[in-house]
Amino acid sequence: MDITKITTLGELKKAGYKHRSVKEEIRENLVRKLQNKEATFSGIIGYEDSVIPDTERALLSRHNILFLGLRGQAKTRMARQMVELLDEHIPFIAGSEVNDDPLQPISKYARDLVRTKGDATPIGWLHRSERYGEKLATPDVSVADLIGDIDPIKAANLRLNFADEEVIHFGIIPKSNRGIFVINEIPDLQARIQVSLFNILEEGDVQIRGFKLRMPLDILFVFTANPEDYTNRGSIVTPLKDRIESQILTHYPRSIETALAITEQEADVLKEQEDRVKISDLVKRLIEQVSFEARTSEFVDKKSGVSARLTIAAYENAVSAAERRAILNKEKETQVWMSDLIGIVPSITGKIELVYEGEQEGPYQVAFNLLEKAIRTQFINYFPNPDQLKKRKGDPKEDNPFKSITHWFDKGNQLNLFFNTKDEEKIQQLYKVDGLHALVKKYFKLANEKEAALLMEFVLHGLAAYSLISKRVVEGKIEFKDLIGSMVNLGSTGYNSEEGFEGEDFN
Repeated sequence: MDITKITTLGELKKAGYKHRSVKEEIRENLVRKLQNKEATFSGIIGYEDSVIPDTERALLSRHNILFLGLRGQAKTRMARQMVELLDEHIPFIAGSEVNDDPLQPISKYARDLVRTKGDATPIGWLHRSERYGEKLATPDVSVADLIGDIDPIKAANLRLNFADEEVIHFGIIPKSNRGIFVINEIPDLQARIQVSLFNILEEGDVQIRGFKLRMPLDILFVFTANPEDYTNRGSIVTPLKDRIESQILTHYPRSIETALAITEQEADVLKEQEDRVKISDLVKRLIEQVSFEARTSEFVDKKSGVSARLTIAAYENAVSAAERRAILNKEKETQVWMSDLIGIVPSITGKIELVYEGEQEGPYQVAFNLLEKAIRTQFINYFPNPDQLKKRKGDPKEDNPFKSITHWFDKGNQLNLFFNTKDEEKIQQLYKVDGLHALVKKYFKLANEKEAALLMEFVLHGLAAYSLISKRVVEGKIEFKDLIGSMVNLGSTGYNSEEGFEGEDFN
């Protein structure tokens, strides 16, 4: 039988409907999912052994929840997914503003209707998607917005006395009765507004301008907060925090593999882009490494955090940089080259908050530094560590695999890799460097031509990051030279791996 076809209170009683609180409902559905080994929070990657178990324990305990963590840590997404733990449909008294349970009505409207019509009281059905309320805490949020106020216009139109409960205009919280209500960035809410939530959390009561009203609301409250907010913009008042039973700490991805999975899932890349542009695991790891470097950088504000949105936007920009080049060169397909990573700089500068030292360096310089550090960190996962080779320089038995490459540059040779060059031309350019292809084939015997060429380009960037050769980004190209010669002849514009970015024309 389709229970949603029931239209009256009498039919509902005959069907055996029983009242449950929203927290009991969520608990029972969660228990069922756990017993069936179903995913409780799908699409949330990296929280399998931390945040998700903590959240499940809180819901089993029927607790209100505070997610505490830096930006971009899926706090709101976790809250929104709790909707899936609700029943698909629940009955309510038709016409009720506060979704009254037919068996336990709390509003005057619903109580009067049941008293008048009895088992003939009309019943409506509420889908789980309609049982979620969300409010971003801002300084202009008022008690009337959240809880409600007396509506004089309503009183005049209905010719009611201000002492009548029906003159009340309910706020978003009472209208979320029997559902989930989320307040994002709770510290941004003024202290006096936070105080108005005390009674709702403790007693489930609504109090409106001293109006004698008892409405035991049935709501699962979820709050989110950024630790930075406690000092910069406000705090959660202690009595309110004391009434939130479970505080759950969120975190950024703890491994590159987790970060890769998140970016792969979230990046919005069109099918036509996927068909035209291939992006290697190497480049994906470099992009992810930028975020890891930013989170430990002395130039980046750690309290503000570096969200996964940085790598998602950077991934999309890297693909678009390669796509743009392919369009200009009329190439049907290409791959993301190391030189295309210049295109992710705007994704970095827009996603990091700089401390004073970072502001002095400038956002573009910091972005380039982070990219260089990412290359340096990942390089030793693919090739020998140049720093260790430097320490063993005096050992005649020690073979330096980079010797022929650096020697080629020491002889006065230089290599210019233009951003918009065709793939074939770039590969031909890379083969000019003595020993470069042999080095890649030594460590990656199975690499095809395109993969080997990308690794060859990566070697040059890696050697520059370890100060074995120089790199400058200037006038639409990347220029590789010997280190000493570049120091002597460093021009007035460009990005040098040692000196940094100079000038404005780096595209």
